[in-house]
Amino acid sequence: MNEKALKDRLEVAVAAAREAGDITLRYFCTDGYHIERKQDATPVTEADRGSELHLRERISKAFPDDAILGEEFPDTPGTSGYRWILDPIDGTKSFISGVPLYGTLVGVEHERASVIGVIHMPGLDEMVYAAKGQGAWHVVRGGSPQPARVSEKVKLSDGLLTYCELRTFTNCGRGEAFRQLEAASWLTRTWGDCYGYLLVATGRAEAMIDPVMNVWDAGAIQPILEEAGGTFTDWSGQPTIHSQEGIGTNGKVLEEILSITRSATRKR
Repeated sequence: MNEKALKDRLEVAVAAAREAGDITLRYFCTDGYHIERKQDATPVTEADRGSELHLRERISKAFPDDAILGEEFPDTPGTSGYRWILDPIDGTKSFISGVPLYGTLVGVEHERASVIGVIHMPGLDEMVYAAKGQGAWHVVRGGSPQPARVSEKVKLSDGLLTYCELRTFTNCGRGEAFRQLEAASWLTRTWGDCYGYLLVATGRAEAMIDPVMNVWDAGAIQPILEEAGGTFTDWSGQPTIHSQEGIGTNGKVLEEILSITRSATRKR
C-alpha cells in the first residue's frame, strides 16, 4: 500500500468530513427539514442526504477511480482497490432530537482492509482520525491535533461501558449478554453511536458495544481504535468491520468482554 496514497486520502477524508458536518449544522436544532422513515423504520432527513452527496462529490473529484459505499445512495464502483465507506449522520435519532451526540463517519478500505477512519462530531466540534501506521489524532474546537490514546484501565469494574439502545440487544436475543456486561461494569451509559467509539479512542471510556451494526457504521472505527492502542472486533473477537456487530475497547478489557459475548454469539 502506497504511503502517499494513504496520506492523500486521509487529508481529503478529514476535510470532507468537516464540510459534510457543516451541512448537518444548517439543519440541526431547526424546524427546517422533513423526517422520513426508511423501510427499516430508521429516520432519514435532507441533512443525511445532502451531507452524503457532498462527501461523494468531494471524493469522486479527488479520486475518480475509488469505489464509494454510503448509507443513503447506491454504490459507486471503482478500480483502484480503495473503497470509501460513508455514514453522513451516524446517530440520526440523536440529530432529530436536538442532541449533539451524532457524527459524520468517513472510512477507507484498501483491498478489504480498513485503513483510514474519521469520526467528526459537528455539534461538539470534536474529531478523531487515523490512518494505518500513522497514529490516531484528536482535535477539539479547532485546536492542534493531539495524539489519541486509549485508557489504561484493566477491568470493567473500574471502567465505563457505552452502548446505544437496550432494545437492540433484546431484539436480537442478546439481552442476557448485555445484563452480564452491565453488571461487570462500573458505569454504563447510552452515549452510543460513533460517540461511544470516540470516547474509547480518547481514553474516556473503556468499551463501546453494538449487537447490530451496518458496515457504514463500522467503516471508520477500526483504524482509529487500533492506531489509538485499542481494538475493534466482532463479538467473537475477529478484527473486522464486516460482521454486522462491533466491540471497541482499550484492549485491556477485551478478553473480559469476549468471555461474555462469545457465549452469546454461539447461542444466536
